[in-house]
Amino acid sequence: MPVSEPSDVPTADTPDAAGSASGTGTARSAEPGSPADGGPAVDAGTVRALSPEAEAVVARWNPQGLALLGAVHGSGAARTVTVIGPADINTTLLRTELARFEPRITLSEPIPDARAAVATTSPSIGALSAPALVLLDAGTTIGADLLEMIGRMRADGTRVLLAMNGIHAYQDWRAVRARNLELLAAQGAAELNIVPVSARLAAAARTAGDAGLLDRSGLGALHAELTAASSGAAPTGDRLATVTGRVLADTRQRVIEQVAALRSGAELARLREERAVLLAGRDGGRATAMSTLRGQLQLARVDLMTDIGARIRALHTAARAELDRVRPAQLRGYPDRLQQAVTELTGAVDHTIDHRLAQLGDRIEDVDRAVPPRRRDPAPRVGPDPEPRHRGVEDHLMIALGASAGVGIGRLLVAPLALVPALDVASVPVTLLLGGSVAAWVVRARGQLADRAHIRQWVADALVNVKAQLEQRMATTLVETETALADNVVQASTARMVETDRRVAELEVKLRRMAAEQPGQLAACERDIRILDRWISPVETSDQLGT
Repeated sequence: MPVSEPSDVPTADTPDAAGSASGTGTARSAEPGSPADGGPAVDAGTVRALSPEAEAVVARWNPQGLALLGAVHGSGAARTVTVIGPADINTTLLRTELARFEPRITLSEPIPDARAAVATTSPSIGALSAPALVLLDAGTTIGADLLEMIGRMRADGTRVLLAMNGIHAYQDWRAVRARNLELLAAQGAAELNIVPVSARLAAAARTAGDAGLLDRSGLGALHAELTAASSGAAPTGDRLATVTGRVLADTRQRVIEQVAALRSGAELARLREERAVLLAGRDGGRATAMSTLRGQLQLARVDLMTDIGARIRALHTAARAELDRVRPAQLRGYPDRLQQAVTELTGAVDHTIDHRLAQLGDRIEDVDRAVPPRRRDPAPRVGPDPEPRHRGVEDHLMIALGASAGVGIGRLLVAPLALVPALDVASVPVTLLLGGSVAAWVVRARGQLADRAHIRQWVADALVNVKAQLEQRMATTLVETETALADNVVQASTARMVETDRRVAELEVKLRRMAAEQPGQLAACERDIRILDRWISPVETSDQLGT
């Protein structure tokens, strides 16, 4: 935010409220040699309430620190806060991080048992009951036993503070917190607030020196509530001076960090770099997407053609083996059986094409819609039935060869009959009969072989035609798919181009505004530092701004 404009003072409801453009927390590790380990020394007048001008500066840069000052000015001698919650690593880390805040709050050992917690916080234990900090799980809602315990402690006059620990581990902690507030309101405890905190975020912020992350951890808001709740008698001047000095020092450090950031030009450089990245990809990734689409389509075409060729070859091999086993009487019905096999093959090829197109759509990033359904054509036809085989010279030659072979075999078989003169005449018709039978068998066998060869040649020609039709079917599908996917890519890239142009325009406006506002922001930061310096000791005001 512009440093000249005060920010809304965050409440304890949200751990990520920040007080300035560089939002930081009020917690810092105590360094040896610092006054009471609490921050820089302040004048005696600092113990009084801050002036409206200084209070506005603290509210603008360090709202959680302002809340802490309000709690300290209204508090006194601190009492021990009873911690009610599981004795696990998260609770231990929370107690450790809270111990780094000033003024320090004394926390008891965690009490996991609800009955023991009620007994410990009961007024019968002492004249004045200690406030209780109840730690809730950020992942589950409040149970009936815990609601009953809270009600009994409030009935005994114990001030109850609720904290939801471990919000970094649960994305839905806001919904859980809202549900817990509803349950508390149903029990008549609508005034209770649940402070969402994360000790791990606070530890990470302390390690990285990120004050904004420390604010988002919620530890500052919880510490302010604990400070107000653990108040007793009127506060001492030393305590107020220590806390006020630390808050003012933290606020001043935030302003100095903002001045350094403004003078370094890091934000301007980051915005220029972001603009350069956007301009480099101004085409919306269209060239890359179209190149990827074309490459994937070519790969799909090669894969599908290879698959179709392999399937056709397998079908041809199976058909030839079947023709060798089929009976001669079944040769006439074989074209119908081949057509059935081609239909089944077409279904398998269609399934493969659909699967490959689905993979193609998944690999194209710009395709946010499903691949459009393709047209379903009927299975290819194997063509007309084979024509009857025409008898030629070979058939007549086989008749002559068959007759000659038959006569020779007949004479060989009736040769023993020639030794008997009475049977010599009878051997002639027997020889002719045997010769005719053998000739008929040879001609018939030769005809069957010729018919099988004729059908085999027809099958080869038919499958070549089927393969061509399947390849055409595949190519048509790929062309239609390419058209649809290319249209999707163009639409998506066009939308990104428009968004990129809009974002570039916003960055240019922001760059011009930041360049124009930077002198005023620096002047406002220096003015705020001068206001804070009037409340901090001369030792602290000797720090330079880097000028």
